[in-house]
Amino acid sequence: MWDKEKISKLQSKRAQALAGGGAERAAKQHGEGKMTARERLEFLFDDGKFTEINTLVQSKATDFGMDKKKLPGDGVVVGYGYIHKRLAFVSSQDFTVNGGSLGQAHAEKICRAMDMAMDMKAPFISLNDSGGARIEEGIDALCGYGDIFFRNTMASGVIPQISVILGPCAGGACYSPAICDFIFMTEKNSYMFITGPAVVKTVTGEDITTDNLGSAAVHSQKSGVAHFVYPDEKECLNGVRRLLSYLPQNNGELPPTVRPQKRDGSSKLEEIVPENSKKNYDMHEVIDQIVDTGSLLEVQPNFAKNIITAFARFDGKPCGIVANQPSSLAGSLDCNSSDKAARFIRFCDCFNIPLLSLVDVPAYMPGSAQEHSGIIRHGAKLLYAFSEATVGKVCLIMRKAYGGAYIAMNSKTIGADVVYAWPIAEIAVMGAEGAVNIIGRKAIANAADKEAERAKLVKEYNDKFMTPYIAAEHGFVDEVILPEETREKIISAFAMLENKEKRIPNKKHGNIPL
Repeated sequence: MWDKEKISKLQSKRAQALAGGGAERAAKQHGEGKMTARERLEFLFDDGKFTEINTLVQSKATDFGMDKKKLPGDGVVVGYGYIHKRLAFVSSQDFTVNGGSLGQAHAEKICRAMDMAMDMKAPFISLNDSGGARIEEGIDALCGYGDIFFRNTMASGVIPQISVILGPCAGGACYSPAICDFIFMTEKNSYMFITGPAVVKTVTGEDITTDNLGSAAVHSQKSGVAHFVYPDEKECLNGVRRLLSYLPQNNGELPPTVRPQKRDGSSKLEEIVPENSKKNYDMHEVIDQIVDTGSLLEVQPNFAKNIITAFARFDGKPCGIVANQPSSLAGSLDCNSSDKAARFIRFCDCFNIPLLSLVDVPAYMPGSAQEHSGIIRHGAKLLYAFSEATVGKVCLIMRKAYGGAYIAMNSKTIGADVVYAWPIAEIAVMGAEGAVNIIGRKAIANAADKEAERAKLVKEYNDKFMTPYIAAEHGFVDEVILPEETREKIISAFAMLENKEKRIPNKKHGNIPL
């Protein structure tokens, strides 16, 4: 028989680690509507499918009384488990242990889990709830962040990386989530900022609250930092589980397929989309009509609402959707919508998720505010992302497709594999009224009845140019289709493109206009 004292010692150390910061601090966490680090993992992973590693690690620091301070697990839980029966790796900061502060051993544990995720080619999820760098460990803590950032960058485009902000995330700690593919936040307890309200007040004199500086509302609506926001932790973690159901394990796999959904043709589309291009409608209603029932998962729904980015399924297979939203800024492209769409497109291309663009776009947004904000540079990101993407790309021109904005929305000339158009599609340099003001100004000026002449020229321009048929004749549109054929045609195109292989020129990497 083994020495019982040795068995007892192990059990004691395990119990100490599993207790975290103790019952009192756990109760305080619960009182704020938050789960503990391990409770979160139990909820996130399939039942009984999480395995912890490096449970007994503790800080090696000795300065400032750290040699007398025991930090169970050094304030972070790491390990692996299964979500939807697929492997994933995780770190979960424990706020009950020294405020979840990051020291050298804490960072080493996270890096170990990240290295394993890369070795096994499986997603990495970080649950963030930390007071930031551990002051007592100084440069060792700061360098711990650097080690994490480097691994985030090396893993980018290889495995999906998801950050979930479930408490404070301040200072340098913000940059690991920022490098990740998606950031989740909760409405009440999540905060992100580089410098807190006190520092802002001291340095700039600006008096601002924590909520107004870095809450979930700020980052989902104004800054565009957060991709998903949920009312509480359980809904948030369920959101992570749902997102993973659309994603492959790594860049060498295809996204997972679910049982195909049978549904009727898109017969309501003519009712939803007005023929008059000056009238608005909600693009969400169009998407709901053509994708598998209940499969839409919108990304950044409250930021840059003039463009929709979303995951959905067609016949059980995931795709990424980029769609203009006529009910916001008439669906025009601006700085924020270009950034939002470009990043989403590049993620989908990294992980073999085909792309569908739904086009109803009048222009890049005009005005000095946009020009001075760099619409040229930001708009170029969208062009770059679609041009660079080698996954299957399908484009549907629904109504307006004007000027450079038409080109940017996955047109044939920047690499769309299949382009469809509805009979009401208007593909031109600009709208008829604007065009006539330029090319017909002399005729209008010399006419006895200027308004009648203008109306005549507008009608002629509309009849001759504002149709999809010239583009179809020139090969820029592959097929003009009826609305009720839309879903069937998209499914057929994606099925044809499933084994597409296209190589970009050999280079270290391109230089996207950041």
